[in-house]
Amino acid sequence: MKKKPITMDIINSCSEHYRADKNNKVYSDAVMRNGLVEVSLNNDSIRSMHFDFSHEIEVGRVTAQKKTARCWMFAALNAVRYSISHSLRMREVDFQLSQNYTYFWDKLEKSNLFLENIIETMDRELSDHEVAGLLKDPQSDCGQWDMFAKLIEKYGVVPLYAMPETQSGTDSKIINEIVNEKLRQGAKELRDMNRDGKSMEEIEEQKESILLDMYNIICHFLGEPPKTFDFEYWDLDGVFHRDQDITPLEFYHKYSKVKPIDYISIINFPTEDKPFGNTYSLKYLGSVVDDEPIKYLNLDIEVLRQAAIAQIKDGEQVVFGCDVGKMSHRELGILDTNLYNYETVLNTKFNMTKEERLMYRGTSLTHVMTFTGVNIVDGKPNRWKIQNSWGEAEGKKGFYIMSDEWFDEYVFKVIINKKHLSKEILKQYEKAPTILSPWDQVGPLF
Repeated sequence: MKKKPITMDIINSCSEHYRADKNNKVYSDAVMRNGLVEVSLNNDSIRSMHFDFSHEIEVGRVTAQKKTARCWMFAALNAVRYSISHSLRMREVDFQLSQNYTYFWDKLEKSNLFLENIIETMDRELSDHEVAGLLKDPQSDCGQWDMFAKLIEKYGVVPLYAMPETQSGTDSKIINEIVNEKLRQGAKELRDMNRDGKSMEEIEEQKESILLDMYNIICHFLGEPPKTFDFEYWDLDGVFHRDQDITPLEFYHKYSKVKPIDYISIINFPTEDKPFGNTYSLKYLGSVVDDEPIKYLNLDIEVLRQAAIAQIKDGEQVVFGCDVGKMSHRELGILDTNLYNYETVLNTKFNMTKEERLMYRGTSLTHVMTFTGVNIVDGKPNRWKIQNSWGEAEGKKGFYIMSDEWFDEYVFKVIINKKHLSKEILKQYEKAPTILSPWDQVGPLF
């Protein structure tokens, strides 16, 4: 069918439609002068989103991921650090774990996974859509809880003072450019060796040589991870504690009450191609190479809500993933579906459902934070307290507030302790996952 251009008749019809409603001109002038956000901001929503909650966990101050996409790592480490500081009754309210330490191993493991995926696909043409996808973004800052779980189970964690942040740990543009450039160069070397008939043994040896180079490069940006350190702190009774020459893995197993084996990832993707009660994974997804695929159990949103409430009531925050840019105000720290009067101001309708927005690529998982509180009224939640990782300048000293309606529309994942889930749900999680396309909406890593 021949494509039809815009004609003057169409333009004239559009103009007549716009001018037919006098309110359009009034709102247009206001939006052009002040911007859509300020003009459409709903003050009723602001008044209803106040920071008082019937169930709340005091988790200390928020952290700041700065110019990196490590929200998933910060959220997960926030959960682990709270479990340590709370159980040890530490006097230091601002105790943190080193994000830089976990970041180092994430970069190295993602480098290895990329090279392994290149070896797996080296018989294909460069124009193959999966090969092109791998080369477009060999690795990035992004990730998810399940990737974090594999990292800490392999490498442990350390206090912030044992491996502090670096310049590249707070602004990752250059480290990602350099690491990806070297990985693409490594991909060419491995593919050239395959084309020239080199043995798999020779190709694997070259891959290990590339990893030596990657380790060296990452050390220049982030420093070399400590093999041991002294863990020292004061408790609330005024007693000083010291655990000398402890390894990161020993520290994790000894002090962290949060163990990934106790948790599962529950998602809400209400699309026809992903029936509830089944598990899903993505091709090429991961960081640490092992035999256990990363997988998610897809369930109704009400299951996610009740599980999150149960975990908060039990005194433990909840790591969750959402589409943070939708119906949100960063300075106010508010997430609410009624926050903006877009339809009134723009004289239009936005009526796509969550399923339809997912199917038509209008929404996805873009950010990870933790729930630290919920307000229950007559047995039902109406707002949630959120610990973000964007520093203290926004929201209420870095904490955000979410309406329960926003939970329904834009929350996609919660990380839940198995003790808060039914035997039926845990049985469903044991199913082998359906492997989805690398570009499926379940897959964006943040």
